[in-house]
Amino acid sequence: MQTACQAVQHQKGRRQYNKLRNLVKDARHDCIVFANEFHQHSYLPREKGESMEKWQTRSIYNAAAWYYNHCLGQMPVVMVTEDEDAIGQYGNETEGVFVISFKNYLDNFWPDLKAAHELFDSILQARRERESESQENNGKEYPEHLPVEILEAGIKSGRYIQGTLNVNKHRAQLEAFVRLQGFDSKETELQSDILIYGTKARNRAIHGDVVAVELLPVQEWKGRTVALCENETEDKAPADTTGDPMPTGKVVGIIQKNWRDYVVTFPAKEECQSQGRNAQKILVTPWDYRIPKIRISTQQAEALQEYRVVVRIDSWESTSVYPNGHFVRVLGRIGDLEGEIAAILVENSICVAPFSEIQMSEMPVSSSKNPWKVNPEEEKNRLDLRDTHLVFSIDPKGCEDVDDALSVRTLPNGNLELGVHIADVTHFVAANSYTDVEARARATTYYLADRRYDMLPSVLSADVCSLLSEVDRFAVSILWELEKESYEILQVSYNRTIIRSAYKLVYEAAQGLLDGDMSVVGDIRELKDLDESTRQKKLAELVWAITKLTDITRRVRAQRDSCGALELEGVEIRVQLDDKHNIHDLIPKQPLEVHETVAECMILANHWVAKKISESFPHQALLRQHPPPRQEFFAELRECASAKGFSIDTRSNKALAESLNKANDPLDPIVNKLLRSMATHAMSNALYFSTGSCPEEEFHHYGLALEKYTHFTSPIRRYADIVVHRLLMAAMLKETKGDIKDYGFSNKDLQELCRHINNRNRAAQHAQKQSTELFQCMYFKDKTPETDERCVADGVIYSIRTNGVLVYVPRYGIKGAAYMKNKEGLVISCQGDRSCEWKPGSLHRFQNKITSTTTTGESVTLSLFDHITVKILVQTSRCHADTIKLEIIRNAPYQTSGTEVSQKSCVVESDLVEVSQSAEAQRAQENTRVEVIDEDYEEYCQTKGVSLYQLLEEIRDLALLDISADVRT
Repeated sequence: MQTACQAVQHQKGRRQYNKLRNLVKDARHDCIVFANEFHQHSYLPREKGESMEKWQTRSIYNAAAWYYNHCLGQMPVVMVTEDEDAIGQYGNETEGVFVISFKNYLDNFWPDLKAAHELFDSILQARRERESESQENNGKEYPEHLPVEILEAGIKSGRYIQGTLNVNKHRAQLEAFVRLQGFDSKETELQSDILIYGTKARNRAIHGDVVAVELLPVQEWKGRTVALCENETEDKAPADTTGDPMPTGKVVGIIQKNWRDYVVTFPAKEECQSQGRNAQKILVTPWDYRIPKIRISTQQAEALQEYRVVVRIDSWESTSVYPNGHFVRVLGRIGDLEGEIAAILVENSICVAPFSEIQMSEMPVSSSKNPWKVNPEEEKNRLDLRDTHLVFSIDPKGCEDVDDALSVRTLPNGNLELGVHIADVTHFVAANSYTDVEARARATTYYLADRRYDMLPSVLSADVCSLLSEVDRFAVSILWELEKESYEILQVSYNRTIIRSAYKLVYEAAQGLLDGDMSVVGDIRELKDLDESTRQKKLAELVWAITKLTDITRRVRAQRDSCGALELEGVEIRVQLDDKHNIHDLIPKQPLEVHETVAECMILANHWVAKKISESFPHQALLRQHPPPRQEFFAELRECASAKGFSIDTRSNKALAESLNKANDPLDPIVNKLLRSMATHAMSNALYFSTGSCPEEEFHHYGLALEKYTHFTSPIRRYADIVVHRLLMAAMLKETKGDIKDYGFSNKDLQELCRHINNRNRAAQHAQKQSTELFQCMYFKDKTPETDERCVADGVIYSIRTNGVLVYVPRYGIKGAAYMKNKEGLVISCQGDRSCEWKPGSLHRFQNKITSTTTTGESVTLSLFDHITVKILVQTSRCHADTIKLEIIRNAPYQTSGTEVSQKSCVVESDLVEVSQSAEAQRAQENTRVEVIDEDYEEYCQTKGVSLYQLLEEIRDLALLDISADVRT
């Protein structure tokens, strides 16, 4: 009912109304809003003196009764309300129209829905406890939030500043930062985020909330913590562990609450007994350090002590130290793999149920006995490349969802033709179909360390849309004519095509052919069972194509380099599982030139499609922008480089690239790699946007040095690419038929969709990072650090703190904290053999080094880029995720044994690029990075990723971030 929706907005506020509106709009729920106030027979005017609530209740009942009669009484109509007067007045007025409470609705219509009954009881109990508490406790723990109208006026006048609250997970009780947001407020002179120091100043705001902040006087400003910390809960930091004062403020109001489901753990039995007189009121500890403890009312506390459970926050009154919430459901046992994976999904608001029957009914029919075939009618509408082009794909081993392929050939006029062919997913996924709505909601395929959750059903992703070899497939192809020697682009065409890929190559085989290693020919299935003459002929054609492709992409890359494209540093570690899905090893992956060959082709395709759709739809095209980083984020990079005598110019992407190229230490190649990693860490996040939402000068992609860029090459696993495919098809139609009335989205709708996709992409990255950390901890948890040499590795110091150092371990791609002062106050001391032990003493931190001095006068100094030997441990936690911990055991490089992987081979040198899943640098780097060696391999073999660039973003996330990093993540 229209009136019911408006009643929610009137009584519960805009946020709850928007949630209801989105639920109703979601086609998967089959909901329709009846505009009863615009219907002659169901509209009731408001009577004089009648309250809004009474009029809304009367209107809803009148519309329900009319609708029942309109349907000729064929089905009952239920009006659910908690208004006892309405139930008494209308409950028996019309037969077939039930006016009942929600409890009666559950009891009478859904008596067997146990989970719903339990959830309702939990909410009801939480409400009663809240009402009881507000009557008992009149004392204020926090100041009241200012009214919305005052906040809005204050933001417009510049008195208050609007932004998103980001709690520092390493110092959750002390530090939060407000990131400045949007262009609604007046220009301020602030050049950094605003520190919110302490929970009182946070004033009941929760991580992720959009808040209004009032700056404190300059004399009350504080500095951020610069000491290493282990998520302690202390309320204050030692005076000597903070940096320079920065803008500091307090929260005066919450503009938008971004509460969600939270995974929590019940306290142990002894903690329960110490929580107070009423054992039914329990303080549960969220899995996320940034979320405060939540008080819930439950009678199941003892039974659920060993489980991860989901709760929701209901309210946080000014009289309460903690927020109040209610129990929702049980996830699984603490430490159990499935329970921990479920926790990761909930924490990132990822909901991936199996595809429904109605979605599967939209899928094309394809099976081993009856494979999908090209429709003769559709064949007439497409450019047929099957007999004219040598098309092939290059993929990771075992990959089934091949959504890109390549071709290169010599034209009759002597010029070359380069082709990029992308699976035509939109032919099979109609706009606003059930499959499309589900794909839009998921927005991306979610990859975890041991599994994936597909955006599209597998009949599309692994079969009909997959550009497998020796079968006919629909594609969208971009064909460039290139000058035969300079490779200058002379013209480009966009076509819907039919292709038949000749080869499905793996990267190692393609690299072997490029290097002239013919021993890989035996691994190419399509060349088997041929006579020698035919095999040699086909092999020569294939080698020429791969070599020519590589030559072309080298030239294309050089052109981008000249414009300032960045080559930064990342490490890719593949998680290898055994036949029981237990973690077997962490393996550094080797880079190959053919990775970049494929990657550069995808960048080229994405760039040209971006130009095409933005020209056709200047205000409604979906592009991808990468803003220049904020200069203050480069501070640590510049300081570290200066320690080695290098100067880093960060004024532009080109200046940065040139500076990094010069910052080479001939005695230690890892120095340059770490500096590039720090530069990556300083980067802003790339985001999707609608071209009508910002000026054209902001379209630029900083990392790729391209004026326009989008994502077109991975429609199987990214919904943004599906939108771009539809835009490209509309642009092609516009060329042939002139103006078109409707091609999809308005600028407003497209920008809203971009926000949703950006949000889901961040969730996917965080979930992948957290699952990788889970498996890393599982790997080291099973080892005995004292005896297992796999727990000892070489580490490189890349940051100095007041009580320790941050260390990078190349062997495993791990970054972590190594303390030089323990909780007992003892400091690191080195013996004659340079092994370390704890002794009484003190630490002295300098800009590029830290010195530990014992009370007996012994001292040891650790400097930036020193190599040390570290022991890798796992710090377990009952309420939170386990974490990796590093311990310095020797002030000297680790002497690797013959089985150790050398430092140099562990580091993956990669370009700062965003490319299609076709490049392994993109597939394997953003995605699973899993090798499963059992019969279940096919289920988990999809190893695609967005880009080398986003790999670097992931590596940044996977690092143990310092405080400034937490603010930006």
